[in-house]
Amino acid sequence: MNSIKSTIRPFTLICALVLFIVLQGLSTFGQVIGIQSARHNAKDNVERRVILDSAFLDVGNATLNTPVNNYAVSQYIASINEDLAAQEYPFRVESIQGVSSELAYPDFTLSHTLKFENAEQQITLTMQSLPMYQNLTISWWAVLASLLLAPAFALPRQRRAALSVSEELAPPPKPKLVINLRDKTLGNSVNDTVVILQNKPLCFYTALVKYCTENPSQPLPPHKDVPLELITLANKAFARLIELGHTKRKRPDFNANLDKTLSEIRASLDEVFALYSEEKERYYPPRAQGEGSRSKQHSYALTTLSVDDIEIIGN
Repeated sequence: MNSIKSTIRPFTLICALVLFIVLQGLSTFGQVIGIQSARHNAKDNVERRVILDSAFLDVGNATLNTPVNNYAVSQYIASINEDLAAQEYPFRVESIQGVSSELAYPDFTLSHTLKFENAEQQITLTMQSLPMYQNLTISWWAVLASLLLAPAFALPRQRRAALSVSEELAPPPKPKLVINLRDKTLGNSVNDTVVILQNKPLCFYTALVKYCTENPSQPLPPHKDVPLELITLANKAFARLIELGHTKRKRPDFNANLDKTLSEIRASLDEVFALYSEEKERYYPPRAQGEGSRSKQHSYALTTLSVDDIEIIGN
C-alpha cells in the first residue's frame, strides 16, 4: 500500500504542474492580448498630447532658423513624464527634437521614434516603454484550479495503480467444477471453456460427484454393480433433463458400459481443465493402474471432493 501511495503522489504533482502550465499559458496569452491593446491606446494618447502641445512648445523653427529652447523642452519632458508616472503609463518621453530627458529610466528599455509635422516644421519624438514581460503576472486562479483539479486527473491512474497492485497481490482464481444441466455442459468457473456431454455420462457424472461428496470414504470398484444410491441420483438427474426439455428417450441403464461412460467423462474433463492439471485430479475418476479397469484394487470414486468444489446449475 505504501508503494501505491509513493507512486500516486509524484503523479498527482506532475498533473498539478501540467495543469498549471496549461492554465497559466492561457492566462498569459490573454494578458498579452490585453497588454498589447492597452499599450497601443496608451502610446496613441502620449503621441496625441505631444502633438497638441507642440504648437505651444518652443521647439525652434527651421524656416526662421531659430534654435530649440532646450530648457523649455526639457522642463516639458519632465512635466509630461511626471504625469505619465502618476497615471502608471508604461511609456516615458525620452526626447523631443533631440532634447533628452534629464532623468534616466533604466527599466524602460524599448525605444519608439515618431516623426510628425506641425504648422511650421517636422518634429521628432522618441519614447521609451517597459518590456512586456514586466506586466505579466502569475495567475493565482491557475494555481488554485490546478491544485483542485489535479487529484481528479490523477484518480484514473491511481485506480489503475491500485488495481494493478491488487491483481499482483491477489492469488489466481481457483477453478472448480461447474455442471450445467440447462446447457448439458461441464465448465471450470474461471474461463469460457465448456464441453457438451451426452445425456448418460452427464447424468452419471452429476450423480457421481453428489455421491462422493456425501460418501467420501466409500470405494467404487468397477467390477461391481454401481451402488443403488448412485443409480438413484443418476435417474434423478436424467428426470431433470426431461423436465428441461433435453430428451424424451427411455432412461438409460447406468450399470451398462461403465468403462465407456467413465472414458467419456474423463475426456471431457481433460478438455475443461486443460490449463489446470493439478485441480483436475480431484474431479477425475481414477484410471486403473496396471491390472486393468476391472481390478479388485481399483476404484473410480472421487475421494478428495467437497461440496465447495462443485457448482450444479439447473439442479
